[in-house]
Amino acid sequence: MRAPTTGFTTRFAPAPTGVLHLGHAVNALWVWGLARRYGGRVLLRIEDHDRGRCRPAYEQGILDDLDWLGLVPDGLTTTDFRAGPVPQRQSDDTARYATRLAELEGHSLVYPCTCSRAEIARAADATAGGELVYPGTCRGQGPGGRGQGLRVIMSGDAPERFDDLRLGPQAQDPMTQCGDLLVRDRHGHWTYQFAVTVDDWEQGIDLVIRGEDLLPSTGRQLRLARLLGRTTPPAFLHHPLLRHPDGRKLSKSSGDTGLAELRAAGWTPAQVLGLAAQLSGRQGTSAPLEVAGIADVFDDLSDPL
Repeated sequence: MRAPTTGFTTRFAPAPTGVLHLGHAVNALWVWGLARRYGGRVLLRIEDHDRGRCRPAYEQGILDDLDWLGLVPDGLTTTDFRAGPVPQRQSDDTARYATRLAELEGHSLVYPCTCSRAEIARAADATAGGELVYPGTCRGQGPGGRGQGLRVIMSGDAPERFDDLRLGPQAQDPMTQCGDLLVRDRHGHWTYQFAVTVDDWEQGIDLVIRGEDLLPSTGRQLRLARLLGRTTPPAFLHHPLLRHPDGRKLSKSSGDTGLAELRAAGWTPAQVLGLAAQLSGRQGTSAPLEVAGIADVFDDLSDPL
């Protein structure tokens, strides 16, 4: 695994749809550990694009858990919040997504889609990973009326290629992975893929550190960013996930033990960080790891190319 270039900007970007669990602690360890080891900067972004599932209580819980762990973001916004670093919420300025979408519409890259997920499932083939590939049913059919989503045409002359700092060279073709990309759903919500692509560009994120489950999203986000006009793409590092014995990843929706529960049970921040470091392969035991020492567990990385 290679080290990132020094002086990068990255982000910790949880969605306030549930509580933080040990899997989030692993991601936070990688994000803050690499940033502190290599002179990077960490922004906190609350990814609340799904307004139907996000809750203020979950956002408060995220901030409380990070404060307890001692993980302090570096970015501040203009509004003081809890007398500390202020998270950048996707809901704070949704008009910028519409502005970016209009730019794509100006290049005739956007079309309305009235297909439901069930209709797509009946008409589409699933990839090896189980993802549905949108077959382009609505492309070229004109306005769809109320209850329509919006898709961006993802055709390209060649696969999207990138060099993951941990996994090495990658090549992904969005058209064979997912087809034309849904950027706003039928309820008017901006999708994850579109929102994070815009955010990473506008917030100056040049290193994305996230779990392996999001590796398949990288090619489509790179293509979308290029269509939007981003000329210098971010670098990526996809770290291992924590999984159940049956292979399932830890999940808020599955009721996996939250950090607040561990705190209530008497765990210390150092114990949580130590276990996260062990389970993600960054130290040999679960010995407590103080937040001041998280940079040390990344001392073994090779120099950047």
